[in-house]
Amino acid sequence: METSFFLQAIIYLTAAVVFVPIAKKVGLSSILGYLFAGIIIGPSLLGLIGQKGEDIMHFAEFGVVMMLFLIGLELDPYKFWKMRKFIAGMGSIQVIGTALLLFFGLQLVLDWNWQTALTVSLALTLSSTAIVLQTLKEKGMNNTSVGRSSFAVLLYQDIAVIPILAVIPLMVSEVSGSELKEITPSLISDFPAWLQTLVVIGAISSIYFLGKYLIVPLLRIVAKTRLQELFTASALLVVFAVSYLMQLVGLSPALGAFMAGVVLANSEFRHELEGDIAPFKGLLLGLFFIGVGASIDFMLIIDRPIFILVFVLALTVVKFLVLFGVGALYKKNLDQNLQFSIGLSQAGEFGFVIMGFAMGLSIVPNELSNQILAIIALTMLLTPFLNVLNEKYIIPNVGTKREQKDEEVEINEQNEVIIAGFGHFGSTIGRLLRANKIDVTILDHDADRVEVLRKLGFKVYYGDATRLELLKAAGADEAKLFIAAIDNPAINLNLVELLQKHFPHLKVLARARNRNDAYELIDHGVKNFYRETLYTAVHLGVDALVELGFRKYTATRQGQQFIKYDQETTWTLAKKRHDKMAYMVTVQEEVEMQEDLLRRDLFAQFEGNDHSWDSEFLKKENPKVKE
Repeated sequence: METSFFLQAIIYLTAAVVFVPIAKKVGLSSILGYLFAGIIIGPSLLGLIGQKGEDIMHFAEFGVVMMLFLIGLELDPYKFWKMRKFIAGMGSIQVIGTALLLFFGLQLVLDWNWQTALTVSLALTLSSTAIVLQTLKEKGMNNTSVGRSSFAVLLYQDIAVIPILAVIPLMVSEVSGSELKEITPSLISDFPAWLQTLVVIGAISSIYFLGKYLIVPLLRIVAKTRLQELFTASALLVVFAVSYLMQLVGLSPALGAFMAGVVLANSEFRHELEGDIAPFKGLLLGLFFIGVGASIDFMLIIDRPIFILVFVLALTVVKFLVLFGVGALYKKNLDQNLQFSIGLSQAGEFGFVIMGFAMGLSIVPNELSNQILAIIALTMLLTPFLNVLNEKYIIPNVGTKREQKDEEVEINEQNEVIIAGFGHFGSTIGRLLRANKIDVTILDHDADRVEVLRKLGFKVYYGDATRLELLKAAGADEAKLFIAAIDNPAINLNLVELLQKHFPHLKVLARARNRNDAYELIDHGVKNFYRETLYTAVHLGVDALVELGFRKYTATRQGQQFIKYDQETTWTLAKKRHDKMAYMVTVQEEVEMQEDLLRRDLFAQFEGNDHSWDSEFLKKENPKVKE
């Protein structure tokens, strides 16, 4: 019986809702949850979706198309130009080095012809942009040295796809025309190989001019209607139209979507488009990973298990070694290099694109192409496990632990205050304490930041504050106050749990990004938490009151009272947040109570002499008053 669209959608979404929380619960990434969901509901196991994986990859390709459009859209031209040497250096070494090693290895070991070996090598050289960026985002590592290096290599790889897809048709000249077989219709399939290459290059070049002189003016016209849904529909029209154009000339629709994103990244509509499409980004990526998991043909693996598993292992090792060499060349420490090299050691979604394109041109035999597709999917499935293995077993014993031993010798101060996390939030606290002659022991896990801060005169120690050995070396046993100011809320919460378990005497002041983070800290018994958004918003509100004619003292007092009442409300709401109805009722009651209390306080102070330090207000009220 043919499965309806709605039933397939229900199956996909149910699988995601069930397996992703399970993966997160056991400490794995959401990517693994999606991959396992795809494997279980796919044709190899339950068979709830797909026949031989064909319709699954069509569904997954939609996710890739949208993902690459967003990647292209986020490609800030200024940032790209600023990082051009970094991107070209790291990216070119990785792509060329990996491709050469794989090419010669496949020819020597497996004795493949040069066209097949080169095509497969180029396909496997590229890493998974989706997996790497999603992993960096989940771990809050986008702005770290590892995040920047990973982004540089991935960006170079994404750009390298264009010449790779342009070069592949040139290899067809060595293949008999009678052997050519297409998967999808192409307007240029009957053209000579050299002419196909020229048409492909022309089609890619035309996207830039179409974008600048047709698409952007069209979006300006649509924007004047002020209809948000029409603007979003126009953006999707652009994506699918350009993708279809790419398909007509025999290229991947995903490549067209990427090019469309790059064109629109230079326009004034970039942020508007990101805001419209961003809510769908995570779901589309999830559906892509489900498709990848479902596309793994376990019958192929059972037929040739040794070949495929050894190939997966060899590919991962080769990519790891090349990436590790790149990291060493750019002077990364061991911890950073391990994270960087393991994180990008898989094949990627562009491998599906290149292999599909090559299979359509019969450069690679169908059976071998399917085996390579299974290998790509398995390396993507393996990467999250390698990341967990690296974080839990390799770095603690080889990297961080050794670094921490070195730091234990250096951390010879026993200060009353320890700060973990010295980014924008933590450094503000540290500067205030230092200005008041308070000695502080500072811990941070970003080696680049530590190096910069040490040059600026701060005594900062490198290390993972969630490790018990480092906390003891930093003097947590004797300290009185611990300030948990790490950027990532999840890591900050883990640190709080560790402190409460092993150092119960420490008074903990914890950073909370928002009210939900505050609820988690309350659940863990933390009494002193500080919400970033609360204080900044109240500060702005106080300034607004002053601009509207309130005395500075009165406005400031109202702001302080608001913070006090809001903190008390947070404790009340934390107990009821799991009961949605009770939570909503309590929120309404608390808001009304806060407003009533603030009004009473304002009237009580209205007649008081509350402007003794507000000279600016007095000067406005009475020009004769002098300072």
